[in-house]
Amino acid sequence: MPGWNLRDKACLVGVGNTAYGVFPQTDAVGLGAEALKLAVEDAGIRFDDIDGVILNRLPYDRFAEVTNLNTPWLQSTEAHGRFSAIALMMAVEALATGSATTIALVYGNNGRSAKMTYGGGPGIWAPWGFTSPGAIHAMMFRRHMAQFGTSAEDLSHIAVAFRNHALRNPAAVMRKPMTLDDHRSARRICEPLGLLDYCLINDGGVAWIMTTAERAKDLRHKPVYVAGFARQDDFSQNSYANHEYWYSSLRQVADAVYERADIPRSDIDGLMIYDNFSPTVVFALEGMGFCDQGEGGRFVRDGTLELGRGRWPTNTSGGHLSESYMQGWALIAEGVRQLRNAAGDRQIPDCEALQFILATSVAASIILRN
Repeated sequence: MPGWNLRDKACLVGVGNTAYGVFPQTDAVGLGAEALKLAVEDAGIRFDDIDGVILNRLPYDRFAEVTNLNTPWLQSTEAHGRFSAIALMMAVEALATGSATTIALVYGNNGRSAKMTYGGGPGIWAPWGFTSPGAIHAMMFRRHMAQFGTSAEDLSHIAVAFRNHALRNPAAVMRKPMTLDDHRSARRICEPLGLLDYCLINDGGVAWIMTTAERAKDLRHKPVYVAGFARQDDFSQNSYANHEYWYSSLRQVADAVYERADIPRSDIDGLMIYDNFSPTVVFALEGMGFCDQGEGGRFVRDGTLELGRGRWPTNTSGGHLSESYMQGWALIAEGVRQLRNAAGDRQIPDCEALQFILATSVAASIILRN
């Protein structure tokens, strides 16, 4: 794409994550610091090599004090999950401009211990009577059902595929097998969504180390390149159910990301889709052109997203529905491990390119390659 010159300029060279669960003995800063220590060790660098920091859900001053990271470049981002993609894009741009040479990106969340509910009180949804983001997604999917004939049963295939992946992941919180009947019979939360359509709420931390392609060649692991990314915001329907499922924004992202990466959709080996709720996966697949609009429900049936069965293994760690809700950060760490051929029993065979997709009012996608 004319004017875009960031292809393969930045790499992910280290990833680390804490255990996921309930850890009242620590806090978000402690979890983030633990994840960063693991990412630094994974990259084979020293803390002194880090000259840039991007933090998510963490107080920047306290985190810098605890880790002794007194860098010349630091950014602190909002808590929303969309900032997993935004943070990575910021890092690529900072590396390209020379603002930093080695950037630590760190996420910490003690939402389970803090009893965070992600709803039930005032929020951006309050003017329209919504009490949670789950209510918005439930109404969006209800409209999708009426408009295209999608069914709540279609969501079962998403939840079961991701749970089957979590069974292969020792770090996943949810390790109990799930059947289609289990999903159908789960307690209803906000019709047509039930308990197993909602992401988990857990404590945990995730960190990535990013550097330039030139510096990455001398580090411990074969680098994972950021081949391309694209983003399109649309806040015109931010506080109520989006009647087009972010389709227009996602189509613009799709038009840009494959061209920027110089990797066509047909060469993508697996997907990491932001699954705060199971319908989001349907919206993401349609918006990015893996199927036509309205075909997402039929597209996910019969193992399409499942490792070893379908063409598009998706969220091979278990995702937000079954691994842990680390708001996109753990999905990108999983992508790095897949591209290193280091995912163990959940490895996608011959994995060379992966795509991260975010279907929200900040529509975004990132293509990583080895």
